[in-house]
Amino acid sequence: MVQVKKIDDYRYEIPRTGNMRVPGTIYISQDLLGNFTDDEPIKQVMHVASLPGIVKSSMAMPDIHLGYGFPIGGVAAFDYDDGIISPGGVGYDINCGVSLITTNIDYDEARDKINILLDEINKTVPAGIDYKSSFRISIDDENEILSSGIEWAYNNGYATREDIERTEENGKMLSDISGVSEKAIKRGKNELGTLGAGNHFLEMDRIESIMDEAKAKKFGINNKNNLAIMVHTGSRGLGHQVATDYLMRLNEEDSSIKSEDDRQLISAYIHSRTGQDYLNAMNAAANFGFVNRQIITYKIRKAFEKIFGEDFEHLGIETLYSLAHNMAKAEIHNVDGNKRKLMVHRKGATRALPAYASSGYFNETGHPVIIPGNMGGPSYVMVGMPGNEEITFSSSCHGAGRVLSRKRANEQFNAEDVEMELKSRGIYLRATTKKAIIEESPGSYKNIDEVVRVINGAKIAAPVARLMPVAVMKG
Repeated sequence: MVQVKKIDDYRYEIPRTGNMRVPGTIYISQDLLGNFTDDEPIKQVMHVASLPGIVKSSMAMPDIHLGYGFPIGGVAAFDYDDGIISPGGVGYDINCGVSLITTNIDYDEARDKINILLDEINKTVPAGIDYKSSFRISIDDENEILSSGIEWAYNNGYATREDIERTEENGKMLSDISGVSEKAIKRGKNELGTLGAGNHFLEMDRIESIMDEAKAKKFGINNKNNLAIMVHTGSRGLGHQVATDYLMRLNEEDSSIKSEDDRQLISAYIHSRTGQDYLNAMNAAANFGFVNRQIITYKIRKAFEKIFGEDFEHLGIETLYSLAHNMAKAEIHNVDGNKRKLMVHRKGATRALPAYASSGYFNETGHPVIIPGNMGGPSYVMVGMPGNEEITFSSSCHGAGRVLSRKRANEQFNAEDVEMELKSRGIYLRATTKKAIIEESPGSYKNIDEVVRVINGAKIAAPVARLMPVAVMKG
């Protein structure tokens, strides 16, 4: 096993060795370290530390597990002038992320309608691999989505101004869409408003507890026991194709940066032609991801209106926040006392801006950090803490993180037992396949309470509210 050095109760260091240009830092506890069955994710932290232009440290959050190139939960920043952009540091599911939607509906008053609500949502939000989206767009629409993001949804009546201001980057990344292939555009054409498969989900929750009343109210969490809806999905096949296209291109180019440690870390210098083309295509895919979650939000509102017979405004159905957790962004950060422009990669990690770090709706509170757990346990709303810019480039974990691979989950669980367990907890489940139930079983994930304890203890983000699932839809 790779030796890690304990720095404090929430932080372990991998000293520089071999090709590493900087040390590795894992924000984790002794208990969570005990979850590792091998050291492959830790080796990935080390391999990322060898990439050109990396600054400070190759980092991983407490939800760390094996990913493509970067570990899931990986964070790394590269000098904007001399560093690289890595498709493996973003992932295939570009702008995979979470939207959390709040309501003023008390769970106890709606308890008898929960199953009906989820069934109604399921009719219009396709999930799984074999789906047909009922939401049709033209190629011109798709090109506009890739360019303007959530503005397209607003202009066409699918979003409110509040949705825009409560979406990361206001739902729009600057992009020249010429680098998006026809194949990627074709794959995206019939995928808008779809959930997908794997770990993507739509979940109805009740607010179990509120830890910070003031921030919770600003976020739209007004009362304990209210219903909320969480949507976890991204840019779907379009984003996957963008990643595939550029990984193929990099593998064909002599000028690409090839890692001696891991071929999945093949990269381009930021200012190279391929680097710029990838950044533009990645941003376009991110715009598609923002709109995909927004269209699902629109469909959720329509389902609630149908079942409750009232408009969504009266029901208080509002976006709390829609965030990305597979992205690379150009940001300004302090490094060794100097402000530097960096390309910050967050792979299965999310931005956690503290108060007064940006303008806009969340300026006075800090930006929400939404951390799903597993489909049988709690999730958290947190907020970036002051000083975390100096710790993790204002980054946090994105979920509980897998403790079992999908293969091992299939060996240990069966669908009937998982369904019975969820039913005993009062959780209604809709899943497209038994395989999805097994692979996403609660036992496949780490203890979210311990993950959150580490994030809070490390001064990265603080808890605002805790949510418990009452109904889950899995692809």
